[in-house]
Amino acid sequence: METHRTAEGQAIRRIVIVGGGTAGWMTAAPLGQLMGRVDHAARCEIVLIESPEIGTVGVGEATLPTIRFYNRTLDLDNAEFIRKTQASFKLGIEFKDWGHLGNRFFHGFGEFGPAINNRSSVMHWLRLHALGGMDSHEHWSTSTVMAMRNRFVPPDGEIASAANAYSYAFHFDAGLYAAFLRDYAMARGVKREEGTIVDVSLRPGDGFVTAVTLADGRRIEGDLFIDCSGFRALLIEGVCKAGYEDWTHWLPCDSAQAVPCDRVEPLTPYTTSTAHSAGWQWRIPLQHRTGNGHVYCSGYISDDEAGRVLMSNLDGAAQGSPRQLRFKTGMRKKAWDRNVVAIGLASGFLEPLESTSIQLIMDGVGRLIELFPDKRCDRHLADEYNRRMAKQYESIRDFIVLHYKLTARDDSEFWRYCAGMSIPDTLNHQIELFRRSGRVAILDPDSFAEPSWVSLFLGLGLWPQRSDPLLGQIDEQALRTHFQRLRAAISQTVDGMPDHGAFIARHVRAEPMEMAK
Repeated sequence: METHRTAEGQAIRRIVIVGGGTAGWMTAAPLGQLMGRVDHAARCEIVLIESPEIGTVGVGEATLPTIRFYNRTLDLDNAEFIRKTQASFKLGIEFKDWGHLGNRFFHGFGEFGPAINNRSSVMHWLRLHALGGMDSHEHWSTSTVMAMRNRFVPPDGEIASAANAYSYAFHFDAGLYAAFLRDYAMARGVKREEGTIVDVSLRPGDGFVTAVTLADGRRIEGDLFIDCSGFRALLIEGVCKAGYEDWTHWLPCDSAQAVPCDRVEPLTPYTTSTAHSAGWQWRIPLQHRTGNGHVYCSGYISDDEAGRVLMSNLDGAAQGSPRQLRFKTGMRKKAWDRNVVAIGLASGFLEPLESTSIQLIMDGVGRLIELFPDKRCDRHLADEYNRRMAKQYESIRDFIVLHYKLTARDDSEFWRYCAGMSIPDTLNHQIELFRRSGRVAILDPDSFAEPSWVSLFLGLGLWPQRSDPLLGQIDEQALRTHFQRLRAAISQTVDGMPDHGAFIARHVRAEPMEMAK
């Protein structure tokens, strides 16, 4: 009983979130919801410090399907969220000129049909493809067929069928999403303080952060500090000196320029990634505009030329001049150190090639809640948090490196470097396993699943030399008949779906905006 009373006396009473933007408010919202449910006597105060002088990166406008579960956990009204953030729907990513010039493939959200005899559908497709007479595997991906026809409705029903064999995410304005969550969090008791931090106070002996001081002299004390200060990493690096693992060798792009342009028709339900001579360009369609950016390596192209490449490949009138960004790919050696937890860009950066930035924020917040400490911030909790975040960062890193490594492009020095560079042993194992056997190794269940790896392997031209010997137990003709029926069912289902733009206009149309924020 004495131990229980002592633990209660150690309960965290104030959480201080340093930084707003997407990371800050995505952290504040679930914490505010959680603490709002706690008995008032044990409630924890949450304070978010946001400086109007410091802008946010604001380029993370494409997401993964798990964003829907985050929103659902907060009990957000889905239609209101879409309208307030000028959102559109995302069925996956179209890749152009990756692997080789003229190449095109799609990374869709969902399976390639139901499993057969405890083997994924695509493994059986690979067997038939090797025997001849099979069209692209993409015809058996409902999300891919929908995307190529610009169709969209949410999945329907719980009985497995072509009408629900896919998933979806969103494109949205990150600034509007942060504002939406700010209102949500503040309605649940989160306090917002405006100001710039000029000093940090530490506890003698163990170096725990005890307070931050703002430029106007205000002192804000806390028990747990969450660093959402972006690339500045004000607390986790500026104070804790957590260190940084530099992954530039594997991901050499270190710069980006971003600019919105006018929306054009049709409103596509997917992100587009187009490879250029020293990097790649994203296209993200929203209801009120299209987001664009050029990610590149400054060692192979000048900023001026990178800007020209970006502006010459817009499909609508530019809304302003490109905004310059600099970054270093990698992760913090410790995302949780003492009583400081870094979330978002403060914890690391992976280029937005697969829309993982917001995913890492969500998982960072989720793991913090799962491992929520008391004032002592037991180091074993921090060790477990750091282990799981590092595993996820490394798995996503490998998935992104895969895009660059599996290339036959030799038209520029940048692509020749990518083709010849050494890669992590973990990724080399995954590539060779698929090359030799058609099997996919999933090293982190919280990262990309088998269909995603298959989409990239095949899209980039990696074909298995052999297949699973147990696949031959199924009669070939029966298997071909199954695939023919499945393809017909997918095609018929997609035929009955509305146009993506028409679906939005009818159900979740946002109010017009003059220009992106």
